[in-house]
Amino acid sequence: MASKGLAERLYLGEANLNIVGRRKMWFGIFAGLLIVALGSFVLRGFDLGIEFAGGTQFAIPASTGTQAEAQSAMARAVETAGVAEEANVGPVQQVGKGADAVYTIRTAALSQEKSTEIKNSVAADLKVSPDDISDDRVSAAWGTQVTQQALLGLGIFLVLVLGYLVVRFEWRMAVAAVMSLLIDLVLTAGVYSLVGFEVTPSTVIGFLTILGFSLYDVVVVFDKVQENTRGITGGTAQTYAEATNLAVNQTLMRSINTGLVALLPVGGLLFIGAGLLGAGSLKDLGLVLFVGMGLGVISSILFAAPMLVALKNQEPRIKSHNARVLARRSAARSGDVARGERPRSGKSDAEEAPALAGSTPRPGARPAAKRGGTRGGAGNRPSGGQKRR
Repeated sequence: MASKGLAERLYLGEANLNIVGRRKMWFGIFAGLLIVALGSFVLRGFDLGIEFAGGTQFAIPASTGTQAEAQSAMARAVETAGVAEEANVGPVQQVGKGADAVYTIRTAALSQEKSTEIKNSVAADLKVSPDDISDDRVSAAWGTQVTQQALLGLGIFLVLVLGYLVVRFEWRMAVAAVMSLLIDLVLTAGVYSLVGFEVTPSTVIGFLTILGFSLYDVVVVFDKVQENTRGITGGTAQTYAEATNLAVNQTLMRSINTGLVALLPVGGLLFIGAGLLGAGSLKDLGLVLFVGMGLGVISSILFAAPMLVALKNQEPRIKSHNARVLARRSAARSGDVARGERPRSGKSDAEEAPALAGSTPRPGARPAAKRGGTRGGAGNRPSGGQKRR
């Protein structure tokens, strides 16, 4: 029979990828990414949109010239108006395509008088009517209010999720899941900081949206882990880490398929809608959803499950169970070496009598469970210890 390919084994959950066993490597990678993200927060910060930073935004028809010409015209107008230092003119951004395309330029908050003076100066420089140039003044208070409400919603969400996971699973699973969600948020924000996209209300909505997706993927994996580890301490076939790794392999293709299906429309929104068609207002939402959903799938597989194992291995009951499993295997291997053959019992691992934790025999010794219950091997012989002649 032809051997199964990797894709088929992934679909059947038989790939047996050692994901949980390499948890230290995954933790190291995530720690490195978190350091990069936090470093970007400190060194680069975020490019806050006008809704959060406040200011005055001018919209100039793109048909008047290039972005560089619009930038130069705005800089000259601001200098002529005498507000060059406090105006803090931002970069020009094009929004839309074709005849409806405009250049948007943001400055610090200006008085209505100065705003009108700058608009008229730009219109004269670019030889367009002042009516073709619009200016909008936005207060930072609105963005602050949105941020406070978003943080309040995030806090309530995390508390409810924590309570649900504690009731549905257990507190260690809840902690691992919430840590995974927080990593998704920090890394997504780190990408946003590195790329330099404006943080707008759409960005905040996107952050809250990816939490639900990430939680869904973690719950799917943990549900399988709970199924595989139910009553695991009653046998000696698998350690908790091995049962969890099996659950991850069994749900791996489901997580990948779910992620791909979710990322396809979001990728279309980001790369086609915002990139090719010029729907610039969609790129901030598209980026946060695309990165956040991708990280949600990755973190549920490479972080949440390994972190759960790290927490469960500290539980005395699981620690004792793992020791019994490893001791039984050590005893079985020692018996094989001594006899030069495989165990003859014919029973499965689960049917074998478990070795006690800490009773690992010395190399070459036969498993204690296979010996007779009475001391003195010679005395057990039918001849009363006399060799047959």
